[in-house]
Amino acid sequence: MIKAKKSLGQNFLVDTNVLEKIVNVIQIKEKNILEIGPGTGALTSYILKKKPKKLIVVEKDKNLAQKLYQNFKEEVTVINKDILEIDENSLIKEKFTVFGNLPYNISTEILSKWIVNLKDGFWFDYLVLMFQKEVANRIISDFNTSTYGRLSILVNWKLKVVKVCDIKPFSFFPKPKVDSSLLLFTPKNKIFKIHNPKNLEKVTRVFFSHRRKMLRKPFNQLFNGDQRILDRLKINLNLRPQNLDFETYYQLTREYENLRS
Repeated sequence: MIKAKKSLGQNFLVDTNVLEKIVNVIQIKEKNILEIGPGTGALTSYILKKKPKKLIVVEKDKNLAQKLYQNFKEEVTVINKDILEIDENSLIKEKFTVFGNLPYNISTEILSKWIVNLKDGFWFDYLVLMFQKEVANRIISDFNTSTYGRLSILVNWKLKVVKVCDIKPFSFFPKPKVDSSLLLFTPKNKIFKIHNPKNLEKVTRVFFSHRRKMLRKPFNQLFNGDQRILDRLKINLNLRPQNLDFETYYQLTREYENLRS
């Protein structure tokens, strides 16, 4: 029996019904598949049944990576590295479909990295990813809700996202203390033009640092109370950060970039 490592956020998916559901979210026959955090290889086995063109798995745990290589041999390319240290564009010239039961302690960091680092088009066509349910709710939240914030704004900038299903703790070993959610991400065709994603991160960080306060203070901090910007974007400073929709934050970021150019 392989022991899960708390330090790596390991909870192995063992529920066959859930595994079946995951590989049926989208068509993967003859496609290039990248699996993140395969663990003991349960999902890997289900993916292989669907006859992908190529399957690459990234597993940080050295012992698990060795087991995966022993179990799957030439059927799977095993990369024993931290996904945060990998340039996905260097793995293959074609697009990937990505599956991942992401370690909960770095799940948002992984997703944010993939969005921020996108340069010349997408290296993936779909992302089928598992998150802690609370995090998933933040990702899919809309404006005017309590869970709306920096993460949902960043994700919505380049990706469409839908929840596939929620997953209970008994589907994993060891059982996590929280529910999980499976999300499907698809690249957007039209993306709001922002020169540097770090500016979007900064603008949203400033606005949401006091999410229960009115917009006046963060707006003045970034734009020195510029009334022309308020008029152009039709912003009411008596509102709160969660009341501004996605598009307004992208427009604010462009205004911020224009001021600094």
